Amino acid sequence: MTIFVDMDEVIADTYGEHIRRYNQKFGANLTREQCMGGEVWQQVPEHRDHLWQHYYEPGFFRNLEPIPYSREVLQALSGKYEVYVASAAMQFPNSLIEKHQWLDEHFPFIHWRNRILCGDKHILRGDVLIDDRSHNLQAFQGRSILFTSPHNIHTTGFERAEDWQQVGDLLL
Repeated sequence: MTIFVDMDEVIADTYGEHIRRYNQKFGANLTREQCMGGEVWQQVPEHRDHLWQHYYEPGFFRNLEPIPYSREVLQALSGKYEVYVASAAMQFPNSLIEKHQWLDEHFPFIHWRNRILCGDKHILRGDVLIDDRSHNLQAFQGRSILFTSPHNIHTTGFERAEDWQQVGDLLL
């Protein structure tokens, strides 16, 4: 079985990093719970441009926290199946190298040959795609698993995994 796993909001906590950087810059106390059902910028639309700039800041993708239990479950999955990390990495200048370095640090068992850092995921052909964005899952021809993130809690029409422990229950 071939499994593709997205990075941002699936194994790397970009959502939390946006909140952390926003709070640090503006002395705010924005929480993940306040953002449920949307993007971080939707809670503070007057700072949308500032939040968007995070993607261009050196170190943004390199310094993300791993999503809890993603490392353990992915390591178990990679011992049983062909596991590929498939992440959009072409839109932001630092993204490609920083995502590669981040994977080296946090997921060294995912060989560089099993990393697909691309522009559009419609090219993926395999058995399972785990992603937080429904538009990526819609085009996938295999089993689509929507990984829960604050922005997608109201999205329906896909099999859903709330966390990595549930991914393990579904696939191990």
